[in-house]
Amino acid sequence: MKFPSFSLGHEWNELKRFEKLSDSERSIVFYAENKASMDYFGSLISELTEEMNLQICYVTSVKDDPILDSKNQRILSFYIGDGTVRTKFFLTLKAKILVMDMPDLDQFHIKRSKIYPVHYVYLFHSMFSIHSYLRKGAIDNYDTIFCVGPHHVNEVRETEKIYELKPKNLVKYGFGRLDTLLQKKENFQGTNSDTKDLVIIAPSYGDNNLLEKCGIKLIEILLKSNFRVMLRPHLRTLRDSTKLIGIIYEKFEKNPNFILEKGDIPFDSYHNSKCMISDWSGISLEYAFIFERPVIFIDVPKKVLNPNSGDISLEPIEISIRKKIGHVVSPNSLEEIPLIIKDLEKNAQIFNKQIKEIISNTVYNIGESAKIGAKYIQQLNDEDSGVSR
Repeated sequence: MKFPSFSLGHEWNELKRFEKLSDSERSIVFYAENKASMDYFGSLISELTEEMNLQICYVTSVKDDPILDSKNQRILSFYIGDGTVRTKFFLTLKAKILVMDMPDLDQFHIKRSKIYPVHYVYLFHSMFSIHSYLRKGAIDNYDTIFCVGPHHVNEVRETEKIYELKPKNLVKYGFGRLDTLLQKKENFQGTNSDTKDLVIIAPSYGDNNLLEKCGIKLIEILLKSNFRVMLRPHLRTLRDSTKLIGIIYEKFEKNPNFILEKGDIPFDSYHNSKCMISDWSGISLEYAFIFERPVIFIDVPKKVLNPNSGDISLEPIEISIRKKIGHVVSPNSLEEIPLIIKDLEKNAQIFNKQIKEIISNTVYNIGESAKIGAKYIQQLNDEDSGVSR
């Protein structure tokens, strides 16, 4: 794939072009840190621009962001890179509202505007609990939080209480990516015979992820039991553990039942797969909630980004529902997995009912999150002034 050959001069010109807009043109701004950002606020942008006919600005650090070529006349797009220009963009931002899914605002080099009372809105890029997968203070400097479910509301309020923080506006929002994938599932008509008996392995990243701990042995066991295996390593693992990925590819590349997927998992593979095996990856909840199928969790140590997570007494959602949406297996008991897969199939209806109930109690506004979020942003935009902290 050829990337546009943007120079630093181009990025400065893009910032100048943004700054020349009228106040009304740059009233609502979205910022995309990486390619994944659109997975989480794409439906929200569509609702604002296509259903409500509102103008937005879309500022991105992704060179080949498809929105840069969007034909949507109500989206003004700008590429600012991820260096000096981006730093200045944040420091001198003049807008009513900035929406993004990047945590740690005002913690490191990405600061709140020093010249204007911008209202900062945070969208989660995971359904996991705040205190377990984000650093301490990661969302403290946002004004509004779009919460996935009741667990986020409870966690934010307890965090504010424990650390004596100013209360934030909490919106019972939902999870845009989940809504998008559920819609895709509803519209899906394709079939692929190659996905028969397919098991997807989707690990998290870090030293203790299942791929590092027992990945090769797990793949061997599944292939010997005549399952097709799709391994989808985390993007960080693909980047940082090239030696391990090379060893796995060399060992299994000639086996027609093995697939190493380095990009997005094809939806027909998702749709027709027998089950997913994961560890602590957020994709496990997405899979269970979209297809109402159980997940097999390899019980490797959980990655902890917040050493102060124990300050919050609430049990993280990804721990509390783990055994309810699947089966937890020790890395020392991998040989049991083929039988566990068959057992999960036999009890599919029980898990299906259980997972449906968990979804309704865990995620707000299934299928409606974009409408809820867009209405809130519209109301915020209609107010006379922003919010200063």
